[in-house]
Amino acid sequence: MAMTAAEVLKMVQENEVKFVDFRFADTRGKEQHVTVPVSHFDIDKFESGHAFDGSSIAGWKGIEASDMILMPDPNTANIDPFMEETTLFMQCDVIEPADGKGYDRDPRSIAKRAEAYLKSSGLGDTAYFGPEPEFFIFDSVRWKIDMSGCFVKIDSDEASWTTGEKIEGGNSGHRPTVKGGYFPVPPVDSFQDMRSEMCLILESLGIPVEVHHHEVAGAGQNEIGTKFSTLVERADWTQNLKYVVWNVAHSYGKTATFMPKPIVGDNGSGMHVHQSIWKDGVNLFAGDGYAGLSDTALFYIGGIIKHAKALNAITNPGTNSYKRLVPGFEAPVKLAYSAKNRSASIRIPHVANPKGRRIETRFPDPLANVYLCFAALLMAGLDGIQNKIHPGEAASKDLYHLPPEEDALIPTVCASLEEALENLDKDREFLTRGGVFSDSMIDAYIELKMQDVQRMRMTTHPAEFDMYYSL
Repeated sequence: MAMTAAEVLKMVQENEVKFVDFRFADTRGKEQHVTVPVSHFDIDKFESGHAFDGSSIAGWKGIEASDMILMPDPNTANIDPFMEETTLFMQCDVIEPADGKGYDRDPRSIAKRAEAYLKSSGLGDTAYFGPEPEFFIFDSVRWKIDMSGCFVKIDSDEASWTTGEKIEGGNSGHRPTVKGGYFPVPPVDSFQDMRSEMCLILESLGIPVEVHHHEVAGAGQNEIGTKFSTLVERADWTQNLKYVVWNVAHSYGKTATFMPKPIVGDNGSGMHVHQSIWKDGVNLFAGDGYAGLSDTALFYIGGIIKHAKALNAITNPGTNSYKRLVPGFEAPVKLAYSAKNRSASIRIPHVANPKGRRIETRFPDPLANVYLCFAALLMAGLDGIQNKIHPGEAASKDLYHLPPEEDALIPTVCASLEEALENLDKDREFLTRGGVFSDSMIDAYIELKMQDVQRMRMTTHPAEFDMYYSL
C-alpha cells in the first residue's frame, strides 16, 4: 500500500524527526537535496511543495525562469540511515509553478510520463524493471588534470598489483587475480561484511535484496541484486542503492564508484536491465515462442535493437561508457538476442515459471540516469510492439568469436558517446510520443553531454605520450 502524507507526518512524530530532506535527480542522474527543519515541515509541503532555484542545475532552466517546486512523494519516505540528527528523506518530482505539471526536463517526471504513456497506449498497464548495477570499491583514488599534465592513481588492497607491496602487519597474499573476482570465498573476497551491511540497510529502507556477491574484476568489483518493481519505484530504489553503497563504503574509509570502466585491462561495470510488460495481472512477455516468449516480447526486443544506437546516448551516457563497450572483448556490443548466450546484448533469462518471463538488456551501465534509462528502454520497446518490429532469428553462436563474414552481418552498439548523441539527435521521435520526452529536453541533454565529448577531445591523454612522443 502506498504511504499517505498523513502517515508521513505520523512517522515524523513517532521517530522524533529533526529534519526533512527533499531529494531529486538532475539530468546526469546525480541526486541533489535540500533540507528543512521539522518546524518548517507540515501538510502544506505535500500540497504546495518546496520552492528552489532550478537555474543552478546543469542542463535545466535559464536564470530568467528559475523558480521551481519540489513536490515530495510520500510513498518514498524513509529515515536516513547515515545522518547524525534524525532525518527523514523523500524523492520529489520537479514541478513547473506556471502550470503545476512535471517539469519537462525533470527525469522523475519523464519516467512518470512513460508509465502514463504505457497505460494510455492500451498495450499494458505495468512495466516492471530490474536493474543490476555493478560497482567498484577502492581504498583511495587520486587524479589531477592541469596544464602541467595529468594522472590517475587507484589504490586497492584487494588488487592483484598489490601482491608485491609491503603492508603493515604483513601482506596476506589472498586476493583475486585479474578477472578472477567471481567469486572465491573470503579472505580472497574481502568485501563480504561491507556488502552485508549495505544489504541490511537497503532492506531497512524497504528495498528487498535477493543476492550479493563479488564481481569478476579483481580490485573490488561488487554487485548487490535487488528485487524488480514498477518503473518509477525501481528507479527511486536504484538512487537509494547508490546512496547506500557510497555511504557505507565511506564509513569504512573506502570509496565506491559506479563508473563503468575505472580500471584498464579488467572487467567494466554494467547495469543489465530486466524488463517485462503486464496487463490485468498477466505477464504479456510469456508465450510459446522462442525461449517461452510471446510475440509482444519479441517485438519489444525488435524495438530496442532498432533504436539501440539512440538509446546508447541515455543508457551509456559517458565517454567512459565506451571504454567498456569494445568489440572483441567480453562486452555486450552485438545487437542480437539469445536465451543462453551471454555474448548477445539482449538475453532471455531461464525461469521455470512463465510469470517470471522477461528480457534482459545488457548494454546499459550504471552511469545512466535510471529514470531516463528505464523510460527510454520502455519507449523503444513500445515502438517495437506498435510497429510489430521482429528482431529476426535468435543468436545461437558465441558472438565474440564469429568468422568475419558472419560478424559483419550483426549490428553493434555505438563506439563512442559522440556517435550515440548523433544517433539520438536523428532518432528521437519514438521518445517524444505522448509528450514523454520533449524535444527541448533532448536538445539540452545532447548539449550537456557534448561538453563531455569536447573535454575529452581536447585533453591530452598519457597514452598519447606512449604512442607518439618519440616519433
